[in-house]
Amino acid sequence: MLPLDDIKILDLSTRAPGPFCSMALSDLGADVLLVEAPAGTGSLGPGLEGDAAVRSAALNPLRRNKRSIVLNLKDEEARALFYRLAEDTDVVMEGFRPGVSQRLGVDYDTLKGINQRIVYCSISGYGQDGPYSQLPGHDVNYLSFAGVLGVIGSRDGQPAIPYNLIADFASGGLLSAMSILSALWVRQRTGQGQYIDISLADGSMYLLADVVGSYYATGVVPRPGAMRLNGGSPDYQAYRCKDGKYLSIGSLEEKFWVNTCAALGREDMIERRNSEPDAVLAELREIFGARGRDEWFELLADKDTCVSKVNTVDELESDPQVQARGMMIDVPGPDGRPMPQVGIAANLRGTPGRVRSAGPAPGAQTREVLQHLGVAAEEIERLHASGAVG
Repeated sequence: MLPLDDIKILDLSTRAPGPFCSMALSDLGADVLLVEAPAGTGSLGPGLEGDAAVRSAALNPLRRNKRSIVLNLKDEEARALFYRLAEDTDVVMEGFRPGVSQRLGVDYDTLKGINQRIVYCSISGYGQDGPYSQLPGHDVNYLSFAGVLGVIGSRDGQPAIPYNLIADFASGGLLSAMSILSALWVRQRTGQGQYIDISLADGSMYLLADVVGSYYATGVVPRPGAMRLNGGSPDYQAYRCKDGKYLSIGSLEEKFWVNTCAALGREDMIERRNSEPDAVLAELREIFGARGRDEWFELLADKDTCVSKVNTVDELESDPQVQARGMMIDVPGPDGRPMPQVGIAANLRGTPGRVRSAGPAPGAQTREVLQHLGVAAEEIERLHASGAVG
């Protein structure tokens, strides 16, 4: 048994937040059907064909465990098929700009009239209302708006732009998954679905709750590189080592800091971290620059200090902790050869998730899904020829 193996999801989203959300839910067993636009008619662009499309889709972990049907929702017959799918689904997800789902006729109010139990999740940059609702953007824009970029960076004020992990995957993907599961739990008690309005900007600001709270408590505006947790303290830093690799130290608590200084033979720094933080920071940079990263890690890891190697992506697979936790797995590829992918982080010991299949090429299950709806073979051919389905 998988935790969500009785949940059906129609996923209209195409960009990172929605696919990450439905990946997380599908890893836990949800039956996710991607409803994709024909190549060249939607935001996916011209698309790939043949073996190239099959391999590209299979290599994409955000498509794993899912099925795909291609529907041209601008076509009346295709929309009618979508409505039939909506009659027997639990969740609909979309990532259009506000107003697009209404123009396509696949908005919550329309689908609620077909199935009142539907949980409908819209994921957009700034939400469905407000003066910025139609403003386009990407991860860097939402982090900028929410104040996140204002606390990440160097002391000279230059913001450091993180990879699109925060707004897209955390504020968008994970928050959407949590919200969908919450709405499904409410439906268990009420029998009614509901509408979910996820804003990547709202979610990014939500993640900044502690920093905002600290500002209102102290009146101090947090600055890049000046706070204890963003580079302003020697006990919470990434240090460049002799081999050019980096080591992170996070010894905030007194006992961990004492252990770190003792392991380095520099007990004189214990009291100085608060009185002379810049001097201690400079000294530690010199110290860590004298040996390689892995040598320092081996030295400090068994001294009860908060230490970690700053791994690059290509180093993850060989890390013993990654191996022990099963966070890199092999998924059967389209040619039968295993493909490495990130494992499942939601570690339910009683009912663990499972990667059951590699990602499908767009439209790989169109015929199968239409046959399940009872559409005759000759009718499927006609719909293909008309461009309603693909």
